[in-house]
Amino acid sequence: MSRAALLVLADGRFPAGGHAHSGGAEAAVKAGRVTGAASLEAFCRGRLHTAGLVAASLAAGAVLGLDPVELDGAADARTPSPALRVAARKLGRQLMRAARATWPSAELDALAREFPKGAHQPVVLGLAARAAGLGAEDAAYCSVYESVSGPASATVRLLSLDPFDATGVLARLAPELDSVVRQAVDAARAAVDGGVDVLPAASAPMLEIGAEVHAAWAVRLFAS
Repeated sequence: MSRAALLVLADGRFPAGGHAHSGGAEAAVKAGRVTGAASLEAFCRGRLHTAGLVAASLAAGAVLGLDPVELDGAADARTPSPALRVAARKLGRQLMRAARATWPSAELDALAREFPKGAHQPVVLGLAARAAGLGAEDAAYCSVYESVSGPASATVRLLSLDPFDATGVLARLAPELDSVVRQAVDAARAAVDGGVDVLPAASAPMLEIGAEVHAAWAVRLFAS
């Protein structure tokens, strides 16, 4: 295993399409729920412990060899918002293109054939990590970091927030990222024997509602 591969996969410059998505931050800013560093931190914390935990457990499960088709179904079941499901599959399709070019893998090829319009992003992320020789914990770390770094970087653009303040938010959340990764990996290991139904299903209703509202906007800076 090359731990340096994790840096490649988690790098914001990796061409996986995440820069076009705000992780719900654009809708939250418009609704007045995110107005600065303090409210951004609260938003990211909520996202981390709900959608972030779910995504990290799916990614870890893919690394551990759970059936990616079953994981994709589990992701669908945990994403009530049609707009978020569409966004997750678009991100999955873009990540798939980048991952197959970077770490060629028969498993990635098979998933691409199964879901030509895109599998859920966390499932693709897990298989990409597996193809890169990374472990379940690595995939979970990549996933949880994405869950908070996307909204943080989007808010810099949306509010002209000081990038130093946004980075400070991520640094303060670091211990909680560690905790969520442990929860996600433990759940994925339990799912190896218990099936995908035992994976976390934490809900984030405001993210779901915000995604539906955001999808109806005529003009928006981010895709989701």
